Amino acid sequence: QVQLVESGGGSVQAGGSLRLSCAASGSRFMLNSMGWYRQAPGKQRELVALITRGGSTNYADSVKGRFTISRDNGKNTVFLQMNSLNPEDTAVYYCGGGFGGLDYWGQGTQVTVSS
Repeated sequence: QVQLVESGGGSVQAGGSLRLSCAASGSRFMLNSMGWYRQAPGKQRELVALITRGGSTNYADSVKGRFTISRDNGKNTVFLQMNSLNPEDTAVYYCGGGFGGLDYWGQGTQVTVSS
């Protein structure tokens, strides 16, 4: 069973930066797709960024130019560098990964941005 474990969340002031990490275990194979979603209080879960094992990326419009997704294929690990954070980025961030779509999910890590 594939397990995803996120780390790196926390609290930061507006304009600050955080780096999230997510490590996948339990698979001998590289996950084809890995990515990040987030869910703010009272809102639906939304896509933040996706990356394929080939390095193709996709970002939500709201984070383009501020967030960067990357991965270490050898370690089945995905990262999310978040810069210029604002209070609207406050949410629980979930890591997903899979061989087709995002079949597996982490438990989430809280990111709180204060003004």
